[in-house]
Amino acid sequence: MTQTVFPYLSMLSNDINIDEQTLRGPLAVFDSGYGGLTILDGIRRVMPQYDFVYFGDNARAPYGTRSFDIVYEFTLDAVRRLFAMGSPLIILGCNTASAKALRNIQQNWLPQHYPDRRVLGVIRPTAEIISDHTRSRHVGILATEGTIRSDSYRLEIQKLSPDITVTGVACPMWVPLVENGEYDKPSADYFVSERINHLLTLDPQIDAIILGCTHYPLLLDKIRRFCPDNIEIISQGSYIADSLLDYLHRHPDMDARLSRNGTCRYFTSESPERFKEQAAMFISQDVLEVQRMP
Repeated sequence: MTQTVFPYLSMLSNDINIDEQTLRGPLAVFDSGYGGLTILDGIRRVMPQYDFVYFGDNARAPYGTRSFDIVYEFTLDAVRRLFAMGSPLIILGCNTASAKALRNIQQNWLPQHYPDRRVLGVIRPTAEIISDHTRSRHVGILATEGTIRSDSYRLEIQKLSPDITVTGVACPMWVPLVENGEYDKPSADYFVSERINHLLTLDPQIDAIILGCTHYPLLLDKIRRFCPDNIEIISQGSYIADSLLDYLHRHPDMDARLSRNGTCRYFTSESPERFKEQAAMFISQDVLEVQRMP
C-alpha cells in the first residue's frame, strides 16, 4: 500500500485495518449538512459493531436548491474523499444527492474508477417499503425543492408499485427552521401546517407521507399534530438501516470488507465547533471530536 492511495487514512483510527489485497475500512455516510446524522444514528443502532465515518459538507449546504450539475460535482467530490479514506461503501444520507447525483455516479463514474466499491442512496430503500404502508395507494412526499423537482421518489416508487399515485410538495422553510433551532417552537407551526394542508389539498386520498429530507424527523411531532390520524408518517432512519442490513446479507463480499471496531469519526467541511453544536439536535450520542475535511 502506498501513501497516495489513501491520503486521508492517517485521520482514521489506527484500529481500522487496511491490507494491500483486500480493502477493509469504515462504512461512510455522507450528507450536505447535518440531517444525514439521523440516518447514521439509525444505522448505528442496529450495526454498533461496525466502524463509521460521517462527512457533512456544511460549508456548501444546503444542496436542495442547487442545480443537478452542482449537486453532482459536490457529491462526487465527497465520494472521492471518502474512498480515499478507505471506505468501500458509502451511503448518501442526503435525499438531494440521492436524487440528483447517485444514478450518474453508480452508472457512469464508479465502473470507470472504482468498480469494486459501492455508493448507495436513501430513495430506493424507501420506495421498496412504501407499498406496505398505504391502503389507499396514494402517497405524499415532503422534501426539498431539488428532490421534488427531480421526481425521483415517484419514479422509484412506480417502478416497484405502478398502482401507487405519488404527490410531492417542496418545503423550502423546513430545513432553515431545523438548523436555526426553531423546529420545536410555535414559530414553526404555520410553515409545517401550511405545507401539509397544501399536500392534502392536492390529493385528499393520501394515507402515507414520506419525509424526503433527513432534517424533517426533527419536525416529526409537529408533522403528526397537523396530519390526520389515519396518515402514517414514514421517517427514513430505521428503514435505511434495515435495507442496509439486507444489502450486506446479500453481498457478503462487501460485508467482509467493512471493519468492525465500533468506532465513529466525524468530518465537516466547515467549523468543527459548529458541527458539534448542531449535531446534538440530530443524534442521541455526544459528538466529542470533529475534524475538518482537508
